[in-house]
Amino acid sequence: MSGIASGPANTRSYSKILKAIIAMLRDKINGRQKGIITFGITPPKQDTPEDKVREIAQKHLVRFSKLDIDGLIVYDLQDESERTNEARPFPFLSTIDSGIYADSYLNDLNLPKIIYRCIGKYDRNELKSFLMKDPAKESYSVFVGASSKNQNVSVKLNEAYQIYRSVETNLILGGVTIPERHSKSNDEHLRILHKIENGCKFFVSQVVYNIEASKNLLSDYYFQCLRNNIPMVPILLTLTPCGSQKTLDFMKWLGINIPRWLENELIHSEDILEKSVRLLKHQFTELYEFALEKNIPLGCNIESVSVRKVEIDASVQLAVEIGEILRKISSQ
Repeated sequence: MSGIASGPANTRSYSKILKAIIAMLRDKINGRQKGIITFGITPPKQDTPEDKVREIAQKHLVRFSKLDIDGLIVYDLQDESERTNEARPFPFLSTIDSGIYADSYLNDLNLPKIIYRCIGKYDRNELKSFLMKDPAKESYSVFVGASSKNQNVSVKLNEAYQIYRSVETNLILGGVTIPERHSKSNDEHLRILHKIENGCKFFVSQVVYNIEASKNLLSDYYFQCLRNNIPMVPILLTLTPCGSQKTLDFMKWLGINIPRWLENELIHSEDILEKSVRLLKHQFTELYEFALEKNIPLGCNIESVSVRKVEIDASVQLAVEIGEILRKISSQ
């Protein structure tokens, strides 16, 4: 469903349109539909001047009003320096609260906003206030746990699920899944099922470049659900273009697993950005067809980990082309 920049947000017609669009994503999630497409963005840095924030938001409004997507993910960042001893390629800078950015600056975008919440950054009262901000309003969020066991947190992920279940809210909850983690522990599918038991209705993956790890997770997820007669919920695989060696280094620092052969293909290509987009489309097509055979409700989330305009533009174009791929497969 395309997001269309509205007129005044307080008009009755706008409210009806937005409620209908939000309900469409709800129905797709609850109906466990295949082919959901979202786009993920990071809010501006906290110290960004107000006029610049509004300029960035306006670019977001224009950009995403033209995209045929089901929802916009607004990320909540946390410092992941405790996860690894390697130096961060880019400095960590706090961003504007994802909920505030969505409500205050993107309100005129006719798209459901899926608000990420890095649970460890908030105490119980803050989390409960977020969940109960407007209990009658239909909304979406993804709870994210600590980046490492060593991270000091006020609330653990399981505690956040308990708080979610204890309040009355129309918030549709999502979770995070990491296919690469499955390669090490072989239990990522069990983590998914545990999160489903705690109320998660859909999942968004970490950026995937390792097709083998993704297939292994999807296969184990499918057969575990089949054995236990558990309905599968949608999983959105996250794709991000890579347009430079610096972006590649940052992706690796984030924990994105990039097979050696694929890294070679990227760094030795004449156009690393074009090559990465082509590889991503090929891999997602293969994964989607793999999931289709098993009736796994697979979808896609697109983002840019880089702030370079050329890479952001490539991610927007990738969203367009992924939509075309899904429509082509559906028509076969």
